[in-house]
Amino acid sequence: MSETGSTVPRRQLGRHLRDLRLQAGMSMPEAARLIERGTTTLQRLETGQTQKIRLLDIRELCSVYDASDVVTAGLLGLAQEASGKCWWHEYGKLIPEDFNVYVGLEAGARRLTSYAPDVVLGLLQAPDYTRELLRLGFPDASSAEIDRRVELKQRRRRILTRKRQPTEMNAVLLECALRRVVGSRKVMAAQLRHLADMSTLPNITLQVLPFSAGIPMGDPIGLFTIVDFDVDRQREPIEPSVVYLENLTGDLYLEQAADVGRYHVAHEAIRRGALDATASRSLLRQIAREYAA
Repeated sequence: MSETGSTVPRRQLGRHLRDLRLQAGMSMPEAARLIERGTTTLQRLETGQTQKIRLLDIRELCSVYDASDVVTAGLLGLAQEASGKCWWHEYGKLIPEDFNVYVGLEAGARRLTSYAPDVVLGLLQAPDYTRELLRLGFPDASSAEIDRRVELKQRRRRILTRKRQPTEMNAVLLECALRRVVGSRKVMAAQLRHLADMSTLPNITLQVLPFSAGIPMGDPIGLFTIVDFDVDRQREPIEPSVVYLENLTGDLYLEQAADVGRYHVAHEAIRRGALDATASRSLLRQIAREYAA
């Protein structure tokens, strides 16, 4: 990683600032004028090219764009994290828990390459499955709060189902994720039918790693997602790929090419050990029938 720090928070900060400006209906020169900065400065902020970020600029932009307190706190946290030589965020510290950094990466992705050993991936979850997980994760939350969180997760799924340039997804689920009961057998039957249906979309490749395949890499591997972005006219990625690792106490983002490459190798090994897409879909429907019996 370069001495100027991780590019992930700078890119995320820029993406959020650009989205806020567009939602506010402002041009870049207009926004720059309101905070008494040059248009070039704002352009560099929005493209993640600024290495020295003034917190005052972020506060003023959030005020101009009428950003919420949570969003403002999240963007200030990103600005402070951007100077680090490696980067992660721990909930409850610089970045508030309700400010989901990964969602910004996900929204800008061209392709998501994922492996999930224990649970169905968020983007592939049916509403009732999500609801049961949230009830366990937030036991004190009201029904209204749970419903809001379910709605937010379902909204994220639109990147896979939109008509124009849907995000590609290459996902492998360990059979454990299909056999581990979340909520009830009825919930599981619906979830597995949902997975089978989603796997018919042309932009989604879903495979199941059966128990009989053993451990393809020799060591167990946890949940991970590789986020790849679009390419420019020279076929170069517009942003470097990132590996996202979700942990109990915080989220880790790996962006060194060697680290990303190792995860690509791991996913390929897992994919080779998995059932092909057709056989995986048949297994999903078979287990769904077992749950419904």
